[in-house]
Amino acid sequence: MTDLATRARSRSAESSHDAPFKPRKVSAGTRFRQVMRHAGMLVVVVIALYPILWMVASSFRPDGQIFGNASLIPESLYFDNYTNGWTALGNPFSVYMFNSALIVLGSIIGNLVSCSMAAYAFARLRFKFQKPAFAIMLVSIMVPIHVVIVPQYIMFSKLGLINTFLPLVLPKLLATDAFFIFLMVQFIRGLPRELDEAARIDGAGHIRTFFQILLPLMKPALATTAIFTFIWVWNDFFSQLVYLTDPNKYTVPVALRSFIDAQSQSSYGALFAMSVVSIIPVVLAFAFGQKYLVRGIATTGGK
Repeated sequence: MTDLATRARSRSAESSHDAPFKPRKVSAGTRFRQVMRHAGMLVVVVIALYPILWMVASSFRPDGQIFGNASLIPESLYFDNYTNGWTALGNPFSVYMFNSALIVLGSIIGNLVSCSMAAYAFARLRFKFQKPAFAIMLVSIMVPIHVVIVPQYIMFSKLGLINTFLPLVLPKLLATDAFFIFLMVQFIRGLPRELDEAARIDGAGHIRTFFQILLPLMKPALATTAIFTFIWVWNDFFSQLVYLTDPNKYTVPVALRSFIDAQSQSSYGALFAMSVVSIIPVVLAFAFGQKYLVRGIATTGGK
């Protein structure tokens, strides 16, 4: 009986293995629901992207045709907005993009260095008042910038740093972005402590353990910090407007504001054209760093 049962099971397995694969039939109702779901998602995407697409289309229209036309397809390509807008503020628009790039670069370096070191201290070290300090750091995330901008301005004014890039970069070197500290703390806590113990057995201290062991493993969190810092600092308007008064030191957001003048005629065509130019670096940064962004958020959120 046992041999017969064994042969029967083997024949059944062979027959099931040799049987051709039959795709599962999808009913007409299921296919209709899938089509409607994708159509609804497409409508939502079009509604979300409509303002950006309209801005791009309006950048190719004369000023007199911008607000009277809601179409996304311009009747003709009017490139004068780009040529006139590039030099409309006295300096080439590349000057303002270069100023923004300097601030962004300094902010990225500052956040990567200071926030990663602060995160290592909270995640791996043990010191007095560690938990209260970590709690205060988390509470600072909820403090709006408008609350601290006045005392910061007074402090930088007494130091003679107004109308320079330092007030916009120096705080990043002092680990003031608590969100990135928390993000890296969650990532470091997910790394096995056996790595630290192995490094300690080999005679490595905290500095070598951080720079040679943990920091190379923190690439997803570091990439996420760099991308978010780039987008937030590049699009920052309020703090840059407060600290920068020299038109030669204007950044992209402040320069774009200069196209709108309540006392005289505003150039909306040039504004839209330079806005399109200004969002290209953000789109490229997000496109090339998307996989690192998703990986960094997923690995830190799942700890």
